Amino acid sequence: MIKIAVYGKGGIGKSTTISNLSVALAKKGLKVMQIGCDPKADSTTNLHNGIEINTVLDLVREKKDDFTLEDMVVEGDNGILCVEAGGPTPGMGCAGRGIITALEKLEQKGAYETYKPDVVFYDVLGDVVCGGFSMPMRAGYADKIFIITSGEYMAIHAAANIATAIDNFKNRGYASLGGVILNKRNVKDEEEKVNEFIENIDSKLVGTLNRDEIVIQAEEMKKTVLEAFPDSDMAKEYECLAQSVLEACGYKTCEKEVSKC
Repeated sequence: MIKIAVYGKGGIGKSTTISNLSVALAKKGLKVMQIGCDPKADSTTNLHNGIEINTVLDLVREKKDDFTLEDMVVEGDNGILCVEAGGPTPGMGCAGRGIITALEKLEQKGAYETYKPDVVFYDVLGDVVCGGFSMPMRAGYADKIFIITSGEYMAIHAAANIATAIDNFKNRGYASLGGVILNKRNVKDEEEKVNEFIENIDSKLVGTLNRDEIVIQAEEMKKTVLEAFPDSDMAKEYECLAQSVLEACGYKTCEKEVSKC
């Protein structure tokens, strides 16, 4: 099992990217779990036709500890296991607490032993990397962290903060940086800006996703690109990125090998 945390500025396309990666890997026979670590609780929406699922924090508020693993984990497209941490009542409590609670409850109720996923994705809001938001980086959770950015100033600024946090935590045995994913917004000198950032943090470019209106069309259908437009060029980009992410993690897929790109 490989556990992967994906960070990046809010609105940079983390959930869209991760959901498509989840489908790409599931279609190749891997058992995938996707854990949404954002108070908006919308990470896995396109994996079950836009239907909202119970968040872990909602379950805790309503039932204390009197709920089952099956209440927390909902099966989405292609058998992907979907979990949403949730957040506090607006204006009350700490958003990061939802992440801590969700990850603790998954462990307490034996999620990893029961479902035995090959790949676990943590979809983490990356504007803040402290408290609960840093938990997926901690030892025992993610093995590798990937940062999604565009060439926009604020996206790179957030990515730099995330990279700094990863570097500061490295002596604690936390997850290491696996690389950077460029989700293009077609801004001026975008590739040059992102490559300069990558060089500054001594990392590597894992993959590039081109800007394509087909992504928005799929989301309007409440689906991933791989489900809505499986033969599109964009679907191929997600499939190639999925392979690159696995390779960056040193994952040996054996008979479940994702085709080379």
